[in-house]
Amino acid sequence: MTVDLFAGIPVNDYPAALAWYERLFGDPPMFFPNDKEAVWELAEHRYVYIEERTGHHAGHALHTLFVDDLDVRVAAITARGLTPTRRETYANGVRKITYHDPDGNEIGFGGGPQ
Repeated sequence: MTVDLFAGIPVNDYPAALAWYERLFGDPPMFFPNDKEAVWELAEHRYVYIEERTGHHAGHALHTLFVDDLDVRVAAITARGLTPTRRETYANGVRKITYHDPDGNEIGFGGGPQ
């Protein structure tokens, strides 16, 4: 069975969010379903999209992406001008680096112990 995942992130200011997520992911969106949505494919069958929902729900998304190249990814995001809002290391050594978009939506990147 194939499952496609579309994780949505509501935003108030679509142009500002579009620019921010392009910096976070390092690429422009893969496609635009309409003039208020943008979609990035992060891995096969795994997508994140932003959707303008002015005044509704923006700032409440919580997504964590577990990656095998955490340090490389965070360095690339930093080079594109974004700074993490939180860095955590759990008791088992798993690390999480958290970013917040202009609306306050939380996007975390997790990785295994160093």
